[in-house]
Amino acid sequence: MIHRTAAELSQALTAGEVSAVEVAQAHLDRIDAVDGPAESGVHAFLHVDHEGALARARQIDADRAAGAELGPLAGVPIGVKDVLTTRGLPTTAGSRMLEGWVPPYDATVVRALHDAGLVVLGKTNMDEFAMGSTTEHSAFGDTRNPWDPTRIPGGSGGGSAAALAAFEAPLTIGSDTGGSIRQPAAVTGTVGVKPTYGAVSRYGLIALASSLDQAGPCARTVLDTALLHAVIAGHDPLDSTSIPAPVPDVVGAATLGASGDLGGVRIGVVKELSGEGYEPGVLARFEESLDEFRAAGAQVVELSLPNIVHALAAYYLILPSEASSNLAKFDGMRYGLRVVPEGEHVTAEAVMRATRAAGFGDEAKRRIVLGTYALSAGYYDAYYGSAQKVRTLVQRDFDAAFGQVDVLVSPTAPTVAYRLGEKLDDPLAMYAGDVATIPANLAGIPGMSLPAGLSDGLPVGLQILAPQQADDRLYRVGAALEARLNDRWGGPLLAKVPTWQGVSA
Repeated sequence: MIHRTAAELSQALTAGEVSAVEVAQAHLDRIDAVDGPAESGVHAFLHVDHEGALARARQIDADRAAGAELGPLAGVPIGVKDVLTTRGLPTTAGSRMLEGWVPPYDATVVRALHDAGLVVLGKTNMDEFAMGSTTEHSAFGDTRNPWDPTRIPGGSGGGSAAALAAFEAPLTIGSDTGGSIRQPAAVTGTVGVKPTYGAVSRYGLIALASSLDQAGPCARTVLDTALLHAVIAGHDPLDSTSIPAPVPDVVGAATLGASGDLGGVRIGVVKELSGEGYEPGVLARFEESLDEFRAAGAQVVELSLPNIVHALAAYYLILPSEASSNLAKFDGMRYGLRVVPEGEHVTAEAVMRATRAAGFGDEAKRRIVLGTYALSAGYYDAYYGSAQKVRTLVQRDFDAAFGQVDVLVSPTAPTVAYRLGEKLDDPLAMYAGDVATIPANLAGIPGMSLPAGLSDGLPVGLQILAPQQADDRLYRVGAALEARLNDRWGGPLLAKVPTWQGVSA
């Protein structure tokens, strides 16, 4: 049962072949079997809600038996990244600063999941406050890549991606500030989508960088991702940045694309997002994907986005600046961790200093210091102000490119998953791994990563980018490539995951 897609589970539940309780129990058993602590298991989950999940599943079964009108994903299990507030369940954002905090309200995305009848299994691991690309910066231990337990699962949403690859959940929710949905999807052989900025509510999403953060769907297939996207997207009056516009027909686009026909579609290859710094195996899988696009009838052309080379530097000024502002509320006064220092006169400043020293990890402190400096008097215009000008130039590059093509494509990440600990002492090298994903967040456009094959036995991801509010294009093009590659491979890429502690299919 755990190997079925969300679409297949939906059909089985609707037909009465299985119950929601049976489906939930199967996935809870899987989590118990392979997740475990960081030292011995995948460690995709920080909190598993056994009782709540089964109670919710029983309610769905009762509603279905009573003839209630249910959504297409009713009874399907899901994991939620621990950056989204969940009423009655711990929400830590992977930080000691929020250890043990139980929110009194649900994020809008979580409420949408409940309204659609999905069964929340628990909260998935993440880099602290979404700061990182490896999930090694969680205060509660590393998550491991199900393809190889010595390697990273990506970040900051490595827990959500690893849960999919380990068959612990058919669906998960992630958040993407500079690639935190797409890069984990790439290195775990799964599918992840960052929707258009404002297409999915940020209410209840613990903020890292408010102008960049975006929650989005994660799954093992393009269709499953579309089904989840349709559930969580839509206007929310509680979020001032929420787009008051209809949600594109992403499910219809995925269904259309599954035919493998891309006749009339124009696909642009971003010249600056391949070549130097990209592993040969990554580039080889990318070129094979381009051949599949051509065989599907698409027109493939190379385009230049000249200002995109400055996106990484601009991002790592904008993000720390906004993080410095957003994380200022964690001061030991209002909620979360409070550390009262001993042996000195206790003042508010002393409590704040001791709390932040104990509550924030090294990466969070690094970015807060950088952001505070960039916003300081005398440096604001030189750093933060200049970065925002670069952001505008990147947006203009995308506007010009989408005047010529329907979508843009690139490798999602320049490398496959590297080994745990390999870049902990070199944060700049870790930051450079986000070079292909960051531009989409600066421009607010939607992006998808899906499996493109293997390099040295590890997954490679292909990224698709579309104009703002044209998220459906991702699904049509992604589903077409997925269908053609699955035919070539003889099945999904995840069927090839090596055996590790029973993690494989």
